[in-house]
Amino acid sequence: MASLVSRGRGRRTINEINMVPFIDVMLVLLIIFMVTAPLIAPSMIELPSIGKAAKQPDQIIQIIIGKNEALELKVKEKSTAVNLKSLVESVKAAQQIKDPKVGKEPVNSAVVISADKSVKYEAVVKVMDTLQRAGIARVGLSVQMVN
Repeated sequence: MASLVSRGRGRRTINEINMVPFIDVMLVLLIIFMVTAPLIAPSMIELPSIGKAAKQPDQIIQIIIGKNEALELKVKEKSTAVNLKSLVESVKAAQQIKDPKVGKEPVNSAVVISADKSVKYEAVVKVMDTLQRAGIARVGLSVQMVN
């Protein structure tokens, strides 16, 4: 409520806000929060769980995309040049290699795409799309860690 001050000729209202009640309320709220904060137990979060991790691959089939978008297939340190049309057959043939330890079962393999950083993203997507449409599972991208 504005108070009235009389000065010589007439009455004038003071247009100032009294901050004392506001500060009192804020201090009371601060004390309430300081007292109740330690009493609140942290809530427990139910994190989603996953099944067992997939078995690590016995063999990695690497597809290297060079600067000129030439494809190279690398299996067990053996590199061969391939084109996009014959890529699927080459990868499937590499996946069908039998494990000498097991005998009948094909080797558990993963396909990793390594591309030069100057290669267009479109070339990498074409290779990934070709492999996906052929039903090849476990396709990943290779990256280089920078310190």
